[in-house]
Amino acid sequence: MRPGRIERPPTVPKTVTLSVELRALNVVISGIIIPYMLTIAQQIEEIEEVLKKTPHHKATNGFIGAMRAKIARLKDKEVETASKGSGGGGGYAVKKQGDATVVLIGPPSAGKSTLINKVTNAESKVAAYAFTTVSVIPGMMKYKEAYIQILDVPGLIEGASIGKGKGKQVLSVARGADLLILMTDPKRLNFLDKLIDELEKAGIRINKEKPKVRIEKKIAGGLTVRSNFKQDFDDLTVTNIANEFGIKNGEITLKQKLTINQLVDSFSQRITYKPAIFVVNKSDTFKGHRYEDLIYISADTEDGLPELKEIIWKNLKLITVYLVERDAKPNIDNSIIMKEGETLLDVANKIGNDFSQSTTLAKIWGNGAKFEGQEVALTTKVIDGMQIRFI
Repeated sequence: MRPGRIERPPTVPKTVTLSVELRALNVVISGIIIPYMLTIAQQIEEIEEVLKKTPHHKATNGFIGAMRAKIARLKDKEVETASKGSGGGGGYAVKKQGDATVVLIGPPSAGKSTLINKVTNAESKVAAYAFTTVSVIPGMMKYKEAYIQILDVPGLIEGASIGKGKGKQVLSVARGADLLILMTDPKRLNFLDKLIDELEKAGIRINKEKPKVRIEKKIAGGLTVRSNFKQDFDDLTVTNIANEFGIKNGEITLKQKLTINQLVDSFSQRITYKPAIFVVNKSDTFKGHRYEDLIYISADTEDGLPELKEIIWKNLKLITVYLVERDAKPNIDNSIIMKEGETLLDVANKIGNDFSQSTTLAKIWGNGAKFEGQEVALTTKVIDGMQIRFI
């Protein structure tokens, strides 16, 4: 075997079980020998090379699933190692404040600093050269009674997912966002695809639903796989992937038709799902075709900024409800910001733990009420404009 390369059998066996063990300082994965002295990044590269040469059909699904699971687990390990050694330095540890957090991501000199200065109270340095922003600049935007934190981060470049241009620090901030704004300018429209690619490599899934997979761990009894949907892989593939993530006993329920990638994602702790909008800045200098799925603005002239604020609000799925005091008539004097899908109990918890423990019912007026002053349980979902008095 050549030093630093993978030794693999000439054909992939039809039935593959995943086993990882140390033999003479080498890691053996399904018959493939990976030198143990390789770094995590090198191990990932070696496995990816094998996957490129592996034909895709039913006989290799188990093997492919196991290898992709191994890559995902190595990336999980890489993130764990980085977080332990980072110490939160470099100005990248930003406390989340307000009702929601939005992160601005784009290439250098796309105008992110100008935008955050126009829509928030931030003072982010602006200049005509790349990498003006070298740390996270927070700003607060007030819109419809909501306080929305917007973070301006250093420009993202190709290779960010492997650490180029402080990419890993920037991507770690993105993981904590409630919404991502991917921004570029008319001369670099294709960079939006590159941004998505870097985010995907970092385990951040853009505008995608989390796979409907329930993983219930047990102490003993082996693994049981259940699904009412016909999958393109067998139960052994699911078992191989689960084993790679350290799950030997339990019940795995697949509640939708999945790809192998989605299946692997459902086991990985590194994967997160984020809504995103796509913004083209400096549109006042652009005379070409405008695509419907892109939002065109000019931070310099403030053209399109009111519309952008409304789009941010809608994509954050924020709503406003109003608290009515015990002896007061229904009114809209005391607002509180919630998210779609939350309940009256969530409102009570936001007021305070002691308060939520002392109330069991509420009366509601306006939107969502069948009649004025309807008495409802705290499991009732909130609706924009609802007026609430807790009992």
